[in-house]
Amino acid sequence: MSAVSFSKENGVAYITLNRPDKYNSFNREMALLLQQHLDTCATDDEIRCVYLTGAGKGFCSGQDLSEAMNPSPEDFERMVTEHYNATILRIRNIEKPVIAAVNGVAAGAGANIALACDIVLAAESASFIQAFSKIGLIPDSGGTWFLPRLVGLQRAAALMMTGDKVTAAEAVAMGMIYRAYADDQFEAETRKMAATLAQMPTKGLGLTKRLLNRTFEHGIEQQLDMEKEVQVQAGSSYDFREGVQAFLEKRKPVFKGK
Repeated sequence: MSAVSFSKENGVAYITLNRPDKYNSFNREMALLLQQHLDTCATDDEIRCVYLTGAGKGFCSGQDLSEAMNPSPEDFERMVTEHYNATILRIRNIEKPVIAAVNGVAAGAGANIALACDIVLAAESASFIQAFSKIGLIPDSGGTWFLPRLVGLQRAAALMMTGDKVTAAEAVAMGMIYRAYADDQFEAETRKMAATLAQMPTKGLGLTKRLLNRTFEHGIEQQLDMEKEVQVQAGSSYDFREGVQAFLEKRKPVFKGK
């Protein structure tokens, strides 16, 4: 059984962390397989949306600690660099929407990998836990970058220092995630959103993501300049021409993601 399953359908790549007996905790095999599939998503023009979820009752419980017993500083560095940093950068650099469909507990690196995605959707029974403080570590996988931007510095500090569990409803209320669904509607609703995004103008969505990746490092003048530069690219796309033509003809556009 593969540690990560992969399929694609109607423009959506479905990636499932697949170690359900371990609550999809990361080992090296899983990390490298996930990165391979993300690389495929980045280069395959047929894929216009990425849907990341977990098998069984959990989304991802973070690092498999049985693979991290008594690590040397070099082992720690390799693990963070090759397993987690490399995964986060792939998620952010794919110029296509990436959905995290959080079906259960997302803890430690699992929570922060979810938060690195463009849109986070959760089942009502799911939860998010910055579990690092429980074992004397700091939040990695981009947690100290994403969480303060989503919920504010004070709340991020409290969640990281206490390791308190955040329910899906609480996560929506504090702006950590986009939406939560009843468990019996979760899969259908999250797949519906992925299917919708896969039919949208992928080039424009990817360029939007490029701008969002830079927004917190730019002043307003820099961001306006970048918007101008990127808008010219968007205006040169097939999907822009199709969108305008469909508007003028009062019909639904048929985007190709180009």
